[in-house]
Amino acid sequence: MPADSSAIGAPALLLPTNDGRLEEYHMGAASPFPAKAKAVFNRVAYAAAHVVADPLVPHDPWVDSAIDWDATIAYRRHLWGLGFSVAEAMDTAQRGMGLDWPTALELIRRSAATAKADGHRRLASGAGTDHLDPAAARTLDDVIGAYEEQFEAVEAAGSPIILMASRALVRVARSADDYLKVYDRLLTQAREPVIIHWLGDMFDPQLAGYWGSADIRAAMATALTAIRAHPEKVDGIKISLLDAAWEIEMRNQLPPGVRMYTGDDFNFADLIAGDADGHSDALLGIFDAIAPAASAALARLAAGDEAGFREALEPTVPLSRLIFAAPTRFYKTGIVFLAWLNGHQDHFTMVGGQQSARSVTHLAEVFRLADRARLFADPDLAARRMRSLLALHGVG
Repeated sequence: MPADSSAIGAPALLLPTNDGRLEEYHMGAASPFPAKAKAVFNRVAYAAAHVVADPLVPHDPWVDSAIDWDATIAYRRHLWGLGFSVAEAMDTAQRGMGLDWPTALELIRRSAATAKADGHRRLASGAGTDHLDPAAARTLDDVIGAYEEQFEAVEAAGSPIILMASRALVRVARSADDYLKVYDRLLTQAREPVIIHWLGDMFDPQLAGYWGSADIRAAMATALTAIRAHPEKVDGIKISLLDAAWEIEMRNQLPPGVRMYTGDDFNFADLIAGDADGHSDALLGIFDAIAPAASAALARLAAGDEAGFREALEPTVPLSRLIFAAPTRFYKTGIVFLAWLNGHQDHFTMVGGQQSARSVTHLAEVFRLADRARLFADPDLAARRMRSLLALHGVG
């Protein structure tokens, strides 16, 4: 349901447009979605969660990271309360893009301890090679050793593993067989089934040619070979290629019991709903920003109400496509922006200073689409915070 521009008493503000104008925008009503999950989902749904920076700690934002641990963990409890599992220390948390491995490990340990204290285990955490400078990697054994170090640390923290893609592996691998050698070693050693993460180069340009080929079908064949060699060690694979056709093609070839986790922030509604041949589960960064609407949608889907699922979720798709628009790697700015507007943190400051990665006109359109998707729990608060951002940019 679009925002009602004629709503009596709706907060109004001037928003910049892409053609250089200012237009008056009247906000719609507050979000109708509950703050807690209303049902058990019939899809496995991981929300890749962002971290909350601490702007008051003296540091150099382009060099060091400073995390507000209380606000960061509180956001995970917000997601857990809405029925989601949390994918921890992933690229949504700026992993390898401002969040270094020691800080990522601290995040994993804190999240795993909180999940245990809260009496559940709805968490899986990224293990990769980001503490190894890709330029310093010389051999496959260098890459394997780096992965093994992180595997051991994540398992010791009590979290299942999301096997992240490796920039260092891209640098040293010379063929698809090299990828198979690395994944064979890692899957053989994993204590319990892992989620493999295939992250496309639109999210990280340094991952171009992953699985040994720039040809998607050839790369997919290699990934499937790795999975078929150890199906008992693979809970599922998350692919983030922003192409529904590739995901469905791969989904239909997975061994029985191995899930496809959609990472497609453009087409997630259709992929989760599924077709006659099956459906995708989900591990999505956009769930961080749309969690109440997505929770309500998934509850309706579990009740057999696909129309209700689409009614709640489909208005969020245009928003997600904008947030994840090229350069896609800057999507995290929109995610944190919406968390700030919704009162989950007191500031719009990000690790690495990435609040500056999107223009004010982009953020103004994110604001409009979030309002039309009924995502603001407190429209007055969202309007006040948006005005403060606009004033910072000379609007108002």
